[in-house]
Amino acid sequence: MSAAGQPWRQRWASRSIHLRLLLAALLIVLLALPVAGGLLAHHYRSAAVSAFDERLEATLNVIIAGVAYDPLSEQLRYERGLGDPRFEHVFSGWYWQITDSEQHTVASRSLWDQRLPVTHSEQLSARTVPGPRGQQLRVVERDIYLAPLESPLHVSVAARDDVLVAEIQAFQRLLWLGLLGLGAVLLGVLALQVRWGLAPLRRMNANLRDVEQGRAAQLDTRLPQELATLASSMNAVLARDQRLIERGRYTAGNLAHALKTPLSVMRLLAKQLPSDSRATWDVELSRIDNAVRHHLARASAAGDSGRFAAIDLQATLAPLMNGLARLAQRRHITLTQRVDSQMRVHMDDQDLQEMVGNLLDNALRWASQTVHVSFQAQQGVLRLTVSDDGPGMTAEECQAAVQRGKRLDEQRSGSGLGLAIVADLVALYGGQMRLQRAEQGGLQVVIELPVLAARA
Repeated sequence: MSAAGQPWRQRWASRSIHLRLLLAALLIVLLALPVAGGLLAHHYRSAAVSAFDERLEATLNVIIAGVAYDPLSEQLRYERGLGDPRFEHVFSGWYWQITDSEQHTVASRSLWDQRLPVTHSEQLSARTVPGPRGQQLRVVERDIYLAPLESPLHVSVAARDDVLVAEIQAFQRLLWLGLLGLGAVLLGVLALQVRWGLAPLRRMNANLRDVEQGRAAQLDTRLPQELATLASSMNAVLARDQRLIERGRYTAGNLAHALKTPLSVMRLLAKQLPSDSRATWDVELSRIDNAVRHHLARASAAGDSGRFAAIDLQATLAPLMNGLARLAQRRHITLTQRVDSQMRVHMDDQDLQEMVGNLLDNALRWASQTVHVSFQAQQGVLRLTVSDDGPGMTAEECQAAVQRGKRLDEQRSGSGLGLAIVADLVALYGGQMRLQRAEQGGLQVVIELPVLAARA
């Protein structure tokens, strides 16, 4: 496949079903109606011309019946009247003419001094020829034999075809206007049909958004048969995932309780060791405790972050911020915050508290005088910023700290575990985290999460 064709296929594959059906209907209308209109116009033109020619043929037969030859004067005569005054008015547009082999002619008065072109043929024929004063004529003609003449006579009848052309054009205008209106009506009806037919899909899409944002636990199965089966299958998958999540969190809780007692016993036993060995045991036990808390935090955050109902951010964080403010006051650190009182997010309240708590705990541990936290809404994304005036981290340490698979507690002593838990939660919610130098000289953590709820 060419490089130019692939993007086009990808763009077309992403088009909505509604647009595809409308384009297909438009294509059918644009192809079918012009073809039908062309066939109708062609058949009407053929029928109108045939009817006009039959009228001229009938007049031709009347003229043939009235032709006579005078042997005394050796001249042709026409002894009957057609009863149509148009053949008497000069250049009226209706003419007849009889011509012998010597080009002697008997013609209607309407031809005056003009003559019709002659084409000999024993079979009846019809054609369009130029006439007097630039008139366009439709001619029906044939050769006949008249006793006692040995050579044939050529008899022709002609009439202006402007009336015929006007009738055909008027029908074609009416036909194309009618087809245009029919096409508009068909497109409107098809658009309504497509919209009505896809209404269950739109309802299912809205239901999916409700499930995603935590306003519903399962999909509504009151749908057409094809979609009801799909919704039931998706509900089964959602229920299985929820069971797996609950089982994982239950297992994590059991593991925490199972490890808590052995760690406590080992700490008591370590206190009975000599002082030189006790320090080593304390370090290793602390590492085990930190590792356990770290992986338990990851297990407890392993749920589906996209199915949480919107919560009030300020109300959820109020108890945490009050406790951290008292901690900052005891450490003689100024903790400032900026948050919108009406901001709501689709997050688990424990995840939100753990994320903010770990960031502020780390900042308070390293800050000298000030710590600042802010929550901002930027283009539908929650932007969380925590900065301090501590020693900060180098650019290399910041880059290594956010790399996937890195243990942050190995990158910087005393601050890595909290940032590791935060990094896991940010990844879980599909966000981004950046570590950089703050304006005060310390560390600034910037987190962007697509969890902001629309305001009512």
